[in-house]
Amino acid sequence: MTDTETQIESPEEFRLRARAWLADNMPPRPEGRSYERNFERCRELQAMLHEGGFAGVCFPREYGGLGLTPEHQRALDLETLSYEMPLALNVPTFGIIGATLLEFCTHEQKLRFLPPMLRGEHVWVQFLSEPTSGSDLASLTTRATLDGDAFVINGSKIWSSGAHAADYGVLVARSNWDVPKHDGITVLIMKIDQPGVTVEQIVDTGGGTEFCQEFFDDVRVPLDHVIGKVDAGWTVVRGLLAHERNSMGDASIYVSGLHNAPTERARSDIMELALASGKADDPEVRQLVGEDYALRFAQDEAARRVGAGMATGHFPPTAGAMLRLMGARSGVRRADMALEIAGSAAVAWHDGDPAAPVGVRFVGRQSIEIGGGTTEMQRNLISERLLMMPREPAADRGVPFNEVRHNAAPTREKS
Repeated sequence: MTDTETQIESPEEFRLRARAWLADNMPPRPEGRSYERNFERCRELQAMLHEGGFAGVCFPREYGGLGLTPEHQRALDLETLSYEMPLALNVPTFGIIGATLLEFCTHEQKLRFLPPMLRGEHVWVQFLSEPTSGSDLASLTTRATLDGDAFVINGSKIWSSGAHAADYGVLVARSNWDVPKHDGITVLIMKIDQPGVTVEQIVDTGGGTEFCQEFFDDVRVPLDHVIGKVDAGWTVVRGLLAHERNSMGDASIYVSGLHNAPTERARSDIMELALASGKADDPEVRQLVGEDYALRFAQDEAARRVGAGMATGHFPPTAGAMLRLMGARSGVRRADMALEIAGSAAVAWHDGDPAAPVGVRFVGRQSIEIGGGTTEMQRNLISERLLMMPREPAADRGVPFNEVRHNAAPTREKS
């Protein structure tokens, strides 16, 4: 199909073309769901989508996408529900980092980094949180020291999802210690497979190993890998966090697949569990299934309204905090509901039991309210940036960072 034909293709025509292509080319969605994401498989699936002309629906053409509308993306999502999709690349690669590169990178940087991303060649990760910073990202102490035509990076990041499988990371580091904390930050693109970068996987409460901690020892990052301006990276960080909230709240136009599909067609974990466990006729279970549907429907409608509001400027970018908060609270509630339905089968199960993942999910459910920005931080954003309530006092506001007391950066024991 020519560029001109694709440009005038309606969402419905696009949907029908996708339906035929998916049936001929994409594998069916596997039964059961793993909470450990298979990145290598997702690379293969993304390459298949790209080869078929269905990758990067809302990414501009000049950077490897299709340059189509959110309506086209939604049409594709409706058709992919029964197929295996590269969902692990949605967050953070496409929804957070791809969107951030589009907003803040130079034309040359976009040409270099976005096409391989959309082809499935590069997986990305965000290096934000630090062991000593808590939720105050601007208090970071990972150091970026200018040395000729490069920055030299020293420090550590943590809770980086999928860093062990990633090729590139968006790194937030401190490049100026003589100014207030928000004013001395630089954002860089770091190649992970290079000398001085050590990635260690963390075993979480559910036995998963997707979270990672990274140590940077004299890692060189060239100046042409800076996103935005040196020492003015907080603007980029705020944009990245807005894209993160949109992605976590199901409002990003840059992701594809099940998690971006409308409620009326998406399959529900709760419904599947009720059917598989033989409890679909139990009145209390049916009530839980109804509650799940109501939550999902409300999330879908909220994502539409808030997403449209941000696109038109009616809502500020921080409005994504409402979606992030809603998604986190709903996710925790769904984990609780699943445990209620599964009962003792979530504690001890036999092979193939549909309740097998429920207990693991319940044990780790609190992470839903932490990853992607804690629910407490989202409430702060809503109160201060949307409701215009007074800001919390901060003793370090306006104080040069080298005069602020802070924890020492962690070091890694070298063998």
